[in-house]
Amino acid sequence: MRLTRRLSLVLGLTQLIAWGTTFYLPAVILGVVTRDLGGSRTATVGALSWALIVAGTCAPRIGRWIDRRGGRGVLATSAVILAAGLGLLAAARGLSMWYVGWTVLGVGMALGLYDAAFATVGRLLGVGAGPVITGITLVAGFSSTVFWPSSTALVHLFGWRATLAIYAGVLLTVNLPVILWLVPKAGPMPPTPARARSGPGGRRRLTALTCLSGFFTLRWLITTAIAVYVLQLFHGLGLSRGHAVMAAALIGPGQVLGRVVDWSLDRRWRVLTRARLAAALMPLAVAVLVLGGPASVAVFAVLYGMSNGILSINRGTLPMAIFGPAGYAALLGWLAVPPLLAQAAAPSLGAAVVAALPALGVFLVAGGLGAVCFGLLLPLRIREVGP
Repeated sequence: MRLTRRLSLVLGLTQLIAWGTTFYLPAVILGVVTRDLGGSRTATVGALSWALIVAGTCAPRIGRWIDRRGGRGVLATSAVILAAGLGLLAAARGLSMWYVGWTVLGVGMALGLYDAAFATVGRLLGVGAGPVITGITLVAGFSSTVFWPSSTALVHLFGWRATLAIYAGVLLTVNLPVILWLVPKAGPMPPTPARARSGPGGRRRLTALTCLSGFFTLRWLITTAIAVYVLQLFHGLGLSRGHAVMAAALIGPGQVLGRVVDWSLDRRWRVLTRARLAAALMPLAVAVLVLGGPASVAVFAVLYGMSNGILSINRGTLPMAIFGPAGYAALLGWLAVPPLLAQAAAPSLGAAVVAALPALGVFLVAGGLGAVCFGLLLPLRIREVGP
C-alpha cells in the first residue's frame, strides 16, 4: 500500500476514535454524569472548556517536538494518555476528579488530535501532505456519526463509567498498535534555511500570520458556539424538536460533502482558492436562512457543514501552502493556541448572545463574523512568505 494511502486510512481511523472518545463524548454522557456527580450542568461541561485550554497550552511545545523528532511517538503517547484520562473520569466520584481527568485528556488531545496528526504528515511528506490531510478528515469526519449512537447504546447497556472504560481499552488495543506498526518514523530533520531560523519577520509574514490566526480563531469560535446551541437555535426558528434534530443531522453529511468537493478540486484550484470558497459558504448559508422558505434550514445546514468540512482541511493545508514545510509542525502548534482558547470560551460567549438575541439574530451575527473570516483570507498569497 502506498504511504499516502496508508497514512490517510491509518490516521483517519485513529482520529475518528480519538475525536469520538474525547470531544464528542460530553454530548452523550453530560446529563447522566451531572446527576451522578451532583454538580451543575454548567460546571460539568466546563471541564471540556478547561481541557481545551490545557490543550492550547501544550500545543506549541508538541509542535516543536514533532518538528525535531517526528510524530509517531507523539501520537502513540496520546493513545496512552487519553486512555488514562478516560480511566480517571470513569473513577470520578466528584467534580474535582472529573476535572483532573479532563486535564489529562487535554494533554492527550494536544498530543493526538488533528494538529498533531497533520504535523506528523507534514513532517513525513512535506509539501505533498495535502491529499493525506484531506483523506484523514474524510475518514475522521464520521466520528460523531459513529460515536454518538454507539456511545448512547453503550451508556444505556452498561452505564457511563463502563463506557469510558471500554473506550480506554479501544484506544490501547486499536490506536496504540496501529500507530506503532503503520506510521513510519520520520527521517532526520532537514536543515532549516537561515530565513526560517530567524522566526517571523517582515511585514508580509506578520500580516499572513495575523490573518491566518484570526481566520481560524473566528471560525472555530463560530463553529463551537453553533455546535453547542444549534438545536435551541433551530427550535427558535420555528422548527419542532424533532425537525430541529433532523436539520442538525444534515451538518455532518455536509462536512463530508465539503471534504469530497475539496478533494475533487485539488488539481484544478489552489488550496487558498478552495479555502476562500469554503469561507464564503458560511455567510451564504446565513443569507439562505434569512430568505426563509420551508427548505432554508436544511440548505443552511448543508452549506454550513460544507464550509466546516473544508475548514478542517485548511487547518493543515493553508499553513503549509503559505509558509512551506520548514518549521511546519511548530507553526501548527502556535496557530492552534488561539482557536483552542476560542473553542473553550465559545459556550459562555454563545450563551450571552443566544440570551440577548432571537435565533435569526444569532445567525446574522455568525454570518457577519463569517464574512470577516472571508476578508481575512484575501491578503494571503501562496508561498509569498516563509523560507
